[in-house]
Amino acid sequence: MPHFHCNPYTCAGSYQLSKPESHLFCTSVEKWAPPPIHPQPLPLLNTPLKTRTIALFTFPACCSARYNLALLAFFGFFLLYALRVNLSVALVDMVEPNISLAKNTTSNVCPEHSSTINVPRNTTGEKYSWDADTQGWILGSFFYGYIITQIPGGYIASKIGGKLLLGFGVFGTSVFTLLTPLAANLGVGYLIAVRALEGLGEGVTFPAMHSMWSSWAPPLERSKLLSISYAGAQLGTVVSLPLSGLICYYMNWVYVFYIFGALGVLWFFFWMWLVSDTPETHRSISHAEREYILSSLKDQLSTQKSVPWRPILESLPLWAIVVAHFSYNWTFYTLLTLLPTYMKEILRFDAQENGFLSALPYFGCWLCIILSGQIADYLREKRNLSTVCVRKCFTLIGMIGPAVFLVAAGFIGCNYALAVAFVTISTTLGGFCTSGYSINHLDIAPSYAGILLGITNSFATIPGMVGPVIAKNLTHNNTVGEWQTVFYIAASINLFGAIFFALFASGEVQDWAVSGYHLHRN
Repeated sequence: MPHFHCNPYTCAGSYQLSKPESHLFCTSVEKWAPPPIHPQPLPLLNTPLKTRTIALFTFPACCSARYNLALLAFFGFFLLYALRVNLSVALVDMVEPNISLAKNTTSNVCPEHSSTINVPRNTTGEKYSWDADTQGWILGSFFYGYIITQIPGGYIASKIGGKLLLGFGVFGTSVFTLLTPLAANLGVGYLIAVRALEGLGEGVTFPAMHSMWSSWAPPLERSKLLSISYAGAQLGTVVSLPLSGLICYYMNWVYVFYIFGALGVLWFFFWMWLVSDTPETHRSISHAEREYILSSLKDQLSTQKSVPWRPILESLPLWAIVVAHFSYNWTFYTLLTLLPTYMKEILRFDAQENGFLSALPYFGCWLCIILSGQIADYLREKRNLSTVCVRKCFTLIGMIGPAVFLVAAGFIGCNYALAVAFVTISTTLGGFCTSGYSINHLDIAPSYAGILLGITNSFATIPGMVGPVIAKNLTHNNTVGEWQTVFYIAASINLFGAIFFALFASGEVQDWAVSGYHLHRN
């Protein structure tokens, strides 16, 4: 047995206190024996024995550096999604209306929903004669840029850290958003190029954030911290949809891009000033919190400089995340882009007439993400449920639930209230996935979490590009039967992804993701 130095606060058996003055952690590579100051043994992490770390105390969350990071990331992703969706709202005011086309392509199954809003509207914004195909290219160009930088973003973040990459990703997106009105005036080609460049900037952000959390998030706080930071994306949608509509209505559509773009630039300076890549380099973190984080991640991170690409690509748990991520996004983008179209063209109810109804589904999803993160870590820490069990259960709820209500949306007749209810429930239940497959990258390979997210998000971007195209090809006549087919396809893909993840997912750090793997291989 190796020799360990002990002090009055020593741990039993083969445990060693990380720092005499911190009294936070005992780490072990052998069996666990409770220290004399604790009559009841504390639960182990649900990871292999070689990676277990026992927390004798946890550092408080209030005013901690790691929760400050989560809060700043929250506002960053809030702005990213506001910058992403604001064009879809502003585009309505940017394009010259074609009333005859709308009448020819709208179903007569349901009576027309009349709006009672009669408020003077600002009409000073420039109008452009872009047809439906051109508008499709403008909206879709973002994803063509977004998919390119996913894997490179994860790889670069693993080399230089996520702070600079995420910061400049938001900054670049904000700058190009500020240039959007100018690009529109120059021509549609310039606007498509600017949107693609925005996608390039946003593409690095999620992999960069995952890479940062691999160094900042204690294993039993991952669900909480990541759900807080990524919930900003949903709240950004909640706020930007109605707010962009109000800005267009009372001011001018150009201010949609100026306001959100300026806020993104302002956030960039706070991010660069207050954030560090790792706890070791943070200027104001307390010694106790630094030891708490570093000790909890001991033996879970790899020190190898080379990326084990072949084992990564051969990892079945990774492909379980890929399939789940792809499947979830197919249904998510169906709900985001196609269901409002269904409501407008079949139910003849324009959800944009009421900003609250437009944002309600994403508000529900935001609440679900925050609450599910707390519940997931509670089940792992207090109820001692295995990590893989929690990830699988939350993924099943977050994928099967939206699939069921998506199918139900095809059978609601002309009930507008029920349509809004089903959309809200579907999107809300999808929030469970944030504490399911969405953060599973950190469970199986903390050191390469950014790269893994880049891989899965590359596949998950495909539904945003091809899903709406396939749906449009299936709904030439805008009949109820055609739209039911679209919903069936999306629900089937979601169901398949949930089952595949439940069968092949893992909650343990993989052998190839730790330092010793390379030594054993050699």
